[in-house]
Amino acid sequence: MTDPGLLIAKGGEPHRLLLKFANRHGLIAGATGTGKTVTLRAMAEALSLEGVPVFVADVKGDLSGLAKPGAENAKFRTRADELGMPDYDFAACPTVFWDVFGENGHPLRATISEMGPLLLARLLELNETQAGVLQLVFKVADDEGLLLIDLKDLRAMLTHVAENAAEYRERYGNVSSASVGAIQRGLLALEAQGGDKFFGEPELDIAHLLGVGEDGRGIVSVLAAEILFQRPKLYATFLLWLLSELFEHLPEAGDVAKPKLVFFFDEAHLLFADAPKALVEKVEQVVRLIRSKGVGVYFVTQNPLDVPETVLGQLGNRVQHALRAFTPRDQKAVKAAAQTFRARPGVDTQTAILELGVGEALVSFLDEKGVPVPVERARVVPPRTRLGPLDASERLGAINNSPLYGVYEEAVERESAYERLKGGAAGNPAAAGGIAGTLGTIFGGGTVGRPGARGRAQPKSFGEQIAASVARSVASSVGRQIGARIVRGVLGSILK
Repeated sequence: MTDPGLLIAKGGEPHRLLLKFANRHGLIAGATGTGKTVTLRAMAEALSLEGVPVFVADVKGDLSGLAKPGAENAKFRTRADELGMPDYDFAACPTVFWDVFGENGHPLRATISEMGPLLLARLLELNETQAGVLQLVFKVADDEGLLLIDLKDLRAMLTHVAENAAEYRERYGNVSSASVGAIQRGLLALEAQGGDKFFGEPELDIAHLLGVGEDGRGIVSVLAAEILFQRPKLYATFLLWLLSELFEHLPEAGDVAKPKLVFFFDEAHLLFADAPKALVEKVEQVVRLIRSKGVGVYFVTQNPLDVPETVLGQLGNRVQHALRAFTPRDQKAVKAAAQTFRARPGVDTQTAILELGVGEALVSFLDEKGVPVPVERARVVPPRTRLGPLDASERLGAINNSPLYGVYEEAVERESAYERLKGGAAGNPAAAGGIAGTLGTIFGGGTVGRPGARGRAQPKSFGEQIAASVARSVASSVGRQIGARIVRGVLGSILK
């Protein structure tokens, strides 16, 4: 069957995002106020209508309006008629709200062990020596069967390694007390920024981002990032961790009729700002490989030069809004943006980028053969959802009525590195599991488990996914204590 695609814009011809190529990634770029967010909204709405789950980072708060239908608008009606949208109507998307700080959405947590030393080193802005010490501390925790779940676990582990540096030196290398002190100070600063709320359990079950509503529409997961965005390192590190979790735990899918998830990374320049070369290379690798898991990643940023060339080359679907050329760097950005498009006879791409009005864009999606269509100036389709944000009472109602309400709201505390070190159980891996260690032997388990394991069949409905995850959480509490090795996120393990 021919993929009809999703109408996103129309110039001399309609420009459709083909579902089978929506996981080939994309870029939405343009200066402030040129319509990037409306384009993001239009793409998210269209994908949801076709049953594709969507994840969006809401850095300004206005994307919360996806949960409500838009108000009647004659301008939008007229544009819809002009663009050939006979079925256009205002409608809400099924929406779930998330918040790292647990204030404007369901709490979104990760464990220290899942984050891994590579991302933590970047988050704490550690130098090479300090990052090496952090890697060493994770290695000791692995070998001694100590679970690193929250910040107090990592602090206790750092103190333990520093106090026993002489014993660990021969096996692991030198442990600098100055480096340990620097890491501890970084953890205190991270806690002050809300890191104590982010690190812990229950951690996110990736299945809850892949939900489809009872009416067949894809769930739109909205990350409340107004506060998170003000802490750029935490924002970028969190979203990179989320990408790595999707990469690690989703099974290979190959070519798919439509994506399993489309991920919109707003203010994408924060991911690459001051990032070390090794991390940029890892982002490029994840973006390249996650396509085969059925996940599309769309970077939303002001300037195409914000995205490294190695990553930019992976982005097949492009929407370029207007750019301003007030400085030499701006002029370079305009020229670079123009050169990335496939030329169309009669279209001066470089000049058009400077002349585009609000709601207009230069558009190029992949065609049926996976080749970018020649660029064309086009008008973006009008949104169906509310342009403004939800008020506090509307957001609270959406959270309380969510099918996920109660799954993540209460933090869980269980025995981990802090409790074991405080109780003097360190150094004895067998003591870490107790009966769980016996179960691990019986079932052949040698590695700590986690929710969302690779290869599990997806539940048929969002409600079934939630029920299954609650049942899994019981097994997970035991499974995560089986064996002496802590599972590390993909970004922390590939670079070893």
